[in-house]
Amino acid sequence: MELNEYQEKANKTLAGNEHVLTNLALGLASDGGQVVDRIKRYTFQGQDLDQEQLKAELGDVLWYLSQIALWADIPFEEVAKANLQTLAKKYPNIKL
Repeated sequence: MELNEYQEKANKTLAGNEHVLTNLALGLASDGGQVVDRIKRYTFQGQDLDQEQLKAELGDVLWYLSQIALWADIPFEEVAKANLQTLAKKYPNIKL
């Protein structure tokens, strides 16, 4: 699946009002924190890293990111391409 296709399909689940961007940003922070918490528990508390739970949390983060980009009229594939350009500058000895 292409990233822009994901972005458009995921948008069908977005219920919005005048506070939609704030809701998206807060959701991103919240679900990003859940990813961090799972990794913390694995690293420092000896808990198993449940891949299915981690995948679900990462999916939530992906959803929020895609919807923030769509709200700002930025195709998600452009976000990915721009990030690869940034990484290429940071790591010039690695072929991306």
